[in-house]
Amino acid sequence: MHTSRRQFLVAATTGVGATLLPRNSQAAASSFAKPATLKLGLVTYNLAKDWDVPTVIKNCTDAKFDGVELRTTHAHKVEVDLSADQRREVRKRFADSPVQLMGLGSAFDYHTPDSIRLRKDIEATKDYIQLSHDVGGTGVKVRPNGLPKEVAVEKTLEQIGLSLQELGQFAAGLGQQIRVEVHGEGTSLLPNIHKIMSVADHPQVGVCWNSNQSDLAGAGFDHNFDLVKNRIVSVHMRDLFLEEYPFRRLLTRLNEVGFRGYTMAEISESKDPIRVMRYFRSLWLAYQNLL
Repeated sequence: MHTSRRQFLVAATTGVGATLLPRNSQAAASSFAKPATLKLGLVTYNLAKDWDVPTVIKNCTDAKFDGVELRTTHAHKVEVDLSADQRREVRKRFADSPVQLMGLGSAFDYHTPDSIRLRKDIEATKDYIQLSHDVGGTGVKVRPNGLPKEVAVEKTLEQIGLSLQELGQFAAGLGQQIRVEVHGEGTSLLPNIHKIMSVADHPQVGVCWNSNQSDLAGAGFDHNFDLVKNRIVSVHMRDLFLEEYPFRRLLTRLNEVGFRGYTMAEISESKDPIRVMRYFRSLWLAYQNLL
């Protein structure tokens, strides 16, 4: 049957246009705006590094971001020197908003061969875990940051894992997660992260997938993803337009394994941050066939 453009438009506006669509178009229409099962959040490094807490909440709300990870040293100043009253104020601001304080982003790492510095970093992380609890967060991001050349790789990986195990035990008492960012030269390789997690072996210690190019190394993306798929508790994502990285595949795999946590935008500064965040969200939805 021949249908003119005018007839098609009339039919569409009267509610019967779907009968004129090809079958595959009807299927696409039926899935339009399906609710996302993943959550979208923002890492304040670097786009939001100059925002205070009220601005973080306002901008995330305006851009329809579900949550935020507040990175240490930034302008929002959610740091361990906050008083008890100040911690309660931060907690209340997020509790009264639609934005979840997903957690805090630290720069602590546990690969150093210096035992004094190692102990200092572990104890400082505990202070940060307490802070996350007090301000209403659910966990702290930590990271390995490399492999000292003077130490055997296996020894360093074990040291990192044992440090994380201790932190997991501490975090459990406060209902917090330890989120181990896939980070650092050598330590960002997923087989090494897998070894670290095998040593850590604590339910409160999980992986923060970091969307590195090294995720594609060795046996490839799917193999590396499978090494830690049951330990992923959060995800950091760079700009989604980067064709060098399989972001659509990442989101597909996360949905396949039943991940229901936060996928966090960790992107560069912009003079128009809300517009950038809205574009990021749209592409995030599109890669999941939700638009």
